[in-house]
Amino acid sequence: MLGYVVTRTLSAVPVMAVVATIVFLLLHLTPGDPATIIAGEQATAAEIERIRTTLGLDQPLLKQFVTWLLNILSGDLGHSIYSGKPVTELIVQRLEPTVSLALLTLSIAIVIAVPTGVIAAWKEGTWVDWTLMFLAILFFSMPIFITGYILIYNFSVQWRLLPVQGFRSISDGIGPFLSHMILPAISLGMVYASLLARMSRSAMLEVLHQDYIRTARAKGLGTGKVLFLHALKNAAVPIITTIGIGLILLISGVVVVESVFAIPGIGRLTVDAILRRDYPIIQGVILFFSFVYVIINLLIDLTYRLVDPRIKY
Repeated sequence: MLGYVVTRTLSAVPVMAVVATIVFLLLHLTPGDPATIIAGEQATAAEIERIRTTLGLDQPLLKQFVTWLLNILSGDLGHSIYSGKPVTELIVQRLEPTVSLALLTLSIAIVIAVPTGVIAAWKEGTWVDWTLMFLAILFFSMPIFITGYILIYNFSVQWRLLPVQGFRSISDGIGPFLSHMILPAISLGMVYASLLARMSRSAMLEVLHQDYIRTARAKGLGTGKVLFLHALKNAAVPIITTIGIGLILLISGVVVVESVFAIPGIGRLTVDAILRRDYPIIQGVILFFSFVYVIINLLIDLTYRLVDPRIKY
């Protein structure tokens, strides 16, 4: 087990090295002079030169890369061109809203999707199955921003039950926190829950047709025990994979949802950085999300052994 963890961790090093190289070249592959693009059309030659010096663009390319890589290894992702603050500090400041949204979305999706997929598989071919899968396809096909605006119009504008936008920290109380996060989590979770429900159904259908399930039923076990204690346990591996992949896909959805609901998270930080052409922030966010992606994949692999001891490393 320990050897596998070490091996998988070391295998992530080349991946992060490739990502770091691509992120570094992102600034240099931009058509034209990056400093001129960042400064804008009205900038003077002195302002452009100042930006070139700030970004280190006046140095040889190899030296720039080595310096940038050493800074990353020491935890220094550079400084924002717009605010002058360290990129690491800006990411940490925006981390709580993004993590809160992702975890709440994940919780809602799992609670809704897994039982939905199990029930659909149990009622295979019936109107229950068709209805649940139709709703899953419908919600999966609906753009996140449309869902968000529909929820805002109904719950915030029409009925005035929940705030339109913004974020309240969980330290301010669970009530204010949930009132601001429930609509964003639902709008993002509907897409994720639809994907997870369909995968749960497929995994359960494969298991329900196995001989040991028929044996369990023949012994007189109740439907609930057969479905959730026997079938779901053995269908857990593809479901866990989908949960992990979906958590990674939440990253792209977070950018849209945080913009719609004006949540000051990392997604909103990314959008603002792109609009301002703040390349150090863009580079730092890409590196951060790449690191999260690698960690999630590692956790998924380790979880397989916990749910199915038959898996060998």
